Amino acid sequence: MKARVGAKEVNRGMVDQTKASFVGVDWGTSSFRLWVMAADGTPLAASRGDEGMLHCNVHGFQPVLDKHLRNAGANDDLPVLICGMAGARQGWIEAPYAPTPTHLSELHERAIAVPAEGRDIRILPGIAQVSADAPNVMRGEETQLLGSIADGFSGLVCMPGTHCKWVSIDDGDVTGFATFMTGELFSVISKHSILVHALEAGGAPAADDPAFRAAVASVRDDGAAAFASLFAIRAGQLLGFESREQGAAHLSGLLIGAEIAAAKSLFGVPGKIVLVGSGALGKLYETVLADAGYAVDVADAEESVRNGLAKAAARLWTRK
Repeated sequence: MKARVGAKEVNRGMVDQTKASFVGVDWGTSSFRLWVMAADGTPLAASRGDEGMLHCNVHGFQPVLDKHLRNAGANDDLPVLICGMAGARQGWIEAPYAPTPTHLSELHERAIAVPAEGRDIRILPGIAQVSADAPNVMRGEETQLLGSIADGFSGLVCMPGTHCKWVSIDDGDVTGFATFMTGELFSVISKHSILVHALEAGGAPAADDPAFRAAVASVRDDGAAAFASLFAIRAGQLLGFESREQGAAHLSGLLIGAEIAAAKSLFGVPGKIVLVGSGALGKLYETVLADAGYAVDVADAEESVRNGLAKAAARLWTRK
């Protein structure tokens, strides 16, 4: 039988389980990813599905984990380290947030043990910005951060997604972060506003799409201008200046451009930035950040979460 690991397939019958050190799990709101890993984070086998926190709130967390452990052929004595929504207040067991500033190398010290017979199971905490002026939380992204940067890193990290995170790090300490609901805003506006008539369904636009790049450029230095430009997507089509096929790229460019403008006002342009992303969305952000003056280092999102789990596991358990 075969299990998918990223774009590769691993034959479980051929996996050398003597190399297995621990099991890493990324448990999202609507997704589940599990890897049997060597000590250095190399995936030996994998199992994934759509049994995220929302599913498990009805059907239970332990049965889902047990199923995927069997699917991946995990030995009974392997410890399990989990990040993500299994540690939320509505999750399996709450793993309280670590407050900023918090050092990424110390996340494992706040891992919460799950009562379970025969197996050591821990859940990593999220991180909270406890500030009345800028309250914020992350859960799951902290593990990607740990896996995407070197120990002692100082700089800025951008993590695109439904809720994009921009994180300031000083010598390995998460000192502050901002969350931009860019992906969710795109979904809401494109499905529940007048612009539903101006957009074709489809994936992310190409990074070199002229409508996308023009929209980004129009608001990149003044994010507030995006609010005055949204209706122009519809009006421009009615007046013959733009086609409906360009609508999604135009909207995406306005929202991402406004995000970049706001992030620049919050964090400046420090030069180098680590972009934790993949696929078409990652490519969009890589292009826009480079145009905005950042020197971009790209880290794959899934590889980053595996690396983060491996770093934390190495500090929790010593296995030969």
